Amino acid sequence: MPSASGSPHPLPIQLSLFDTTPEAEAASASPRPAHDRPSAMPGTPTSPVAPSASAPAPAPTPVPPEHRHPRAAREIHLGEHRVAYAFRRARRRTIGFVVGPEGLTVSAPRWVSVGEVEVALREKAPWILRKLHEQRERTRRLERARIEWRDGAGFPFLGETVIVVVDPRITGSVLRQAEATLPGVPALTLHLGLPQAAAAEQIRDAVQSWLQRQARRIFEERTAVFAERLGVRVRRLALSAAATRWGSANADGSIRLNWRLVHFALPVIDYVVTHELAHLREMNHSPAFWDVVRSALPGFEAARGALRTEVLPAFE
Repeated sequence: MPSASGSPHPLPIQLSLFDTTPEAEAASASPRPAHDRPSAMPGTPTSPVAPSASAPAPAPTPVPPEHRHPRAAREIHLGEHRVAYAFRRARRRTIGFVVGPEGLTVSAPRWVSVGEVEVALREKAPWILRKLHEQRERTRRLERARIEWRDGAGFPFLGETVIVVVDPRITGSVLRQAEATLPGVPALTLHLGLPQAAAAEQIRDAVQSWLQRQARRIFEERTAVFAERLGVRVRRLALSAAATRWGSANADGSIRLNWRLVHFALPVIDYVVTHELAHLREMNHSPAFWDVVRSALPGFEAARGALRTEVLPAFE
């Protein structure tokens, strides 16, 4: 988490990415504190001066959608960009920034002025704009990964694209591979024993059930291979559907693996399997733990990177 040390701003700042965005308060613009307002010189009129008719005020720069939080209460210019952010007062001692799927949320103690908050925002503008860009790209990738569940839909399996074929002539689900195919054309098809008029939910559920059966089979095979390499014993293997964890291990020898791993190519599955099995020898993430992983799977770093960058289809 970037540090605010060395900043001329007197308040500590906390930055966060992908945190759960807190509910923003509906806050109206606070008046500028008296000590922030310029004082009038003696003899200088304090009434506002009417703008010249020959120099109309420029129109405000619109906030692009990717820079606007749906519960935005305030806006600010950060360099050449205008950002609308959710703002809330909180019982905290620091100014906190959270960049989540909805945009930027700022939390500040009640005793901090809006002017001070804006100074902190401008100081951290590069970080904020970079994270907003990353969130926008991630959202676009998620949209591209969304599947319309119908005959002809494609989904990833072991790093390959599989095409759905609704085939009422068969029973169950059958994976087939074409004998010859054009470059770039998926060679795998999953034939589902469903009626041609099957609803999207039926097709999705049939594909998910098939994937989970394949996941258990593949995980059991790979777990047996790497348990032997590491000299550990697995007492129980279970599938999970956790939203944020790919796997877990307990000291009693039980392993849980996320069934969604079956979307990835085999090297990625092997990495997660090895990672969890290594915990049966080192229940930590110390250098000794990573040495155990490396002993069974040299060059695992590339597979670990794929877990962080790949976007999987949503089953919803």
